[in-house]
Amino acid sequence: MSSPVLLVWIGIWMCVFSHSAIIPAVGGDGSAEGTVFVDSQTIIGRTDKDFICATLDWWPPEKCDYGTCSWGHASLLNLNLSNNILANAIKAFSPLKLRLGGSLEDQIIYDTEDNRQPCLPFVQNSSAMFNFSHGCLPMPRWDELNALFKKTGAKIIFGLNALSGRTLQPDGTSTGTWDHKNAESFMRYTVSKNYTIHGWELGNELCAGGVGTRVLADQYALDTTALADIVQRVYKGIKPKPLILAPGGFFDEKWFIDFIDRTTPTLGAVTHHLYNLGAGVDKNLVNKILDPSYLDRVYDTFKDLLDILKMYSTRAVAWVGESGGAYNSGHHLVTNAFVFSFWYLDQLGMSSAHDTKTYCRQSFIGGNYGLLNTTTFEPNPDYYSALLWHRLMGRNVLPTSFSGTKKIRAYAHCSRVSRGITLLLINLDNSTTVYADVAFNSTGTFKRTTILLPPPFKGGNIREEFHLTAKDGDLHSQTVLLNGNILAVNSAGDIPPFVPVYVNSLTPIQVAPHSIVFAHLPNADVPACRLRH
Repeated sequence: MSSPVLLVWIGIWMCVFSHSAIIPAVGGDGSAEGTVFVDSQTIIGRTDKDFICATLDWWPPEKCDYGTCSWGHASLLNLNLSNNILANAIKAFSPLKLRLGGSLEDQIIYDTEDNRQPCLPFVQNSSAMFNFSHGCLPMPRWDELNALFKKTGAKIIFGLNALSGRTLQPDGTSTGTWDHKNAESFMRYTVSKNYTIHGWELGNELCAGGVGTRVLADQYALDTTALADIVQRVYKGIKPKPLILAPGGFFDEKWFIDFIDRTTPTLGAVTHHLYNLGAGVDKNLVNKILDPSYLDRVYDTFKDLLDILKMYSTRAVAWVGESGGAYNSGHHLVTNAFVFSFWYLDQLGMSSAHDTKTYCRQSFIGGNYGLLNTTTFEPNPDYYSALLWHRLMGRNVLPTSFSGTKKIRAYAHCSRVSRGITLLLINLDNSTTVYADVAFNSTGTFKRTTILLPPPFKGGNIREEFHLTAKDGDLHSQTVLLNGNILAVNSAGDIPPFVPVYVNSLTPIQVAPHSIVFAHLPNADVPACRLRH
């Protein structure tokens, strides 16, 4: 009778040497070779440990775009907070940052003791901004939300109504000083209940040209300073104090320079929004996602903001405060399907390489770009992409390039789970399998490295790989396969485990057409990662 240890080793080596049989074949008729070059000496960015963030919005069921109403009961006001999948999906990140906000946040009243108005829900009104009246957050609902946040360990960023007290001018500008009485009362209520808030953010998409209306940079800076003063008062004697975040809008170099110049002592994070694919109704979304030159267009936004922050020597850091790719709720079977992981993971890679600390995806649930299905709460493919990133990609970002084809997007971080590194390879090509070698620079030159399997498997030249592909090769599928196996929650709503394949590290990484690979190289001796924490 064979020993259990021997059987384990036989199983491992069968996995290693039957690698091509385990990795699902995706339609294609060609192959190419290439090399991932990783600079092992340099760190170009350092993310927050909880880099992954997602949003919860205020949109009611009546929110419709292009004749489609995709929000259902996904609002902060009506979301089913007792759903097991919802709770498990948040808990899986341990922790997940949740940014509470969106377009309607600047039209919401908090029903605290100071409020003298009826606490009414949002109602459609064609003459109001975004076609909805003012709405109200009842404190019992805020209590229920915080019970979920405490249960799941979520870290909360709350977007405050920044239009209170202002006057809308004919030119679209909102003028006047922010009236913060209701916001301060809400914050005091929150502190009195011992609810933990990671950050308070002022306003949504009011900077530069604005969406709906706009506020000038000098006034916005004064109001942000006022928010910082309120936090100091309300949280007196409490440590740590919440971050101050702003402006939560689209990047405009001049506006951001004026704003950052005036808020240097008080601001914790500069938040900007990204919808670089255009409108959700665009029929060319998939072509844009699969075009590397189009994906590169957003590069300057990340670089320019980073340059501004360096120029002013501010303690503020860069966050992507909201990003759904395609505005007006996305596009069904594109922004909630497998193909969107190409865009999403490329965004995570590019932003982190520009020292972005946190990236908030629009949305966690709701619209056509949710990480969870709005009706069933089942995770969409991007949920699993985000969770894999969170579990494998560490904080320190390494300079990375790929030689061989422009259709491979390549990123490398120090590993979250070892002293080695994790690579992310995205193949945008529909017909070419790419075989990628890995090379590191050592004293100015790139050299191949041997990766040793960590204990208890000493002596094996092994790496872990996680291959993501669409079910049946259909890019519009909402079902994703990990190493050929469907990822789905079980009947209890539990998030499935991520089981890698073990591969001989002396062989190239095989990246099938239209697939994504995370490759964990646990024993790569990378100087920049030795002090990775």
